[in-house]
Amino acid sequence: MPEEAAGGPRNYHDLGGLAAGTVTPDEHTLEPWEKRVDVLRVLLGKEPHRIMRVDELRNAIETIGEDVYRSHSYYQLWMAAIIKVVTEKGILSRAEIEQRIATVGRRLGVAVKP
Repeated sequence: MPEEAAGGPRNYHDLGGLAAGTVTPDEHTLEPWEKRVDVLRVLLGKEPHRIMRVDELRNAIETIGEDVYRSHSYYQLWMAAIIKVVTEKGILSRAEIEQRIATVGRRLGVAVKP
């Protein structure tokens, strides 16, 4: 059962105000793939085409499911949300995305899990 928040039940993504321990403000050097996810998000939100708005990304992250939300890193959540938005809009199919992931994985010589 979600904890109660000021406006009613708290959802799994609503962590504001919860005890979380000390936060250490360490610098984080972004991995190349994280930088690509950030650039992809920016490009999808740019005019004149604006495929995805920030509120759509946020909604996708907040409705992605508790298991995914709690097991993914920040940029993994962004990527999962981007995939959710573009597939829901019919821009790409899940099969097209998985095929491209497999192609890139083979090119790089790494095993990838879509």
